[in-house]
Amino acid sequence: MLTLERAKELNATMVTEDHLILHALNVCYAMGAMAAHFGEDVEHWQAIGMLHDYDYEKYPDEHLRHTEEPLLAAGVEPEEVRAILSHGYGICTDVKPETNLEKSLFTVDELTGIIQACARMRPNGIQDLEVKSLMKKFKDKRFAAKCNRELILKGCEMLGMDLPEVAGICIEGMKEHADELQLMGSGEEKTV
Repeated sequence: MLTLERAKELNATMVTEDHLILHALNVCYAMGAMAAHFGEDVEHWQAIGMLHDYDYEKYPDEHLRHTEEPLLAAGVEPEEVRAILSHGYGICTDVKPETNLEKSLFTVDELTGIIQACARMRPNGIQDLEVKSLMKKFKDKRFAAKCNRELILKGCEMLGMDLPEVAGICIEGMKEHADELQLMGSGEEKTV
């Protein structure tokens, strides 16, 4: 079974850009919170989240086409690789999310981007971010415009959960790691 330590090692062989490392960590900790929600192995889900964009930095236009072979060769289990591939469903893969792990990864990948952007604007970062504040930003299509809201909503539907519930779980999971995620806040309100 993939450990978080091994996932970080593997990710470091391919991902060097700070913003991509930070995104991997955001997804990692949101996935841990989703695992806890479903009563699953937190560290295992975190490891999948950490490794989800393994090939993105080197192959942004061929995302997930350079993931399966190297990860299998590195000893990552086939079902773990499948979970990683499933987050590109309908975008760059035809691997449909089937398990709660896969559906969660599909959903939180984009959602963590909006949470991060929202937290960065607040004086106290993510520490006092509430779901209702996030939902206001979610409705504003210009805010964190690159984050695909349709995919997030599709993922929530797959999970049989509503967006505020998933967002609340992810925010709480990310809060526990606010310092590492650079989401402690600066004490100043930011404007877009």
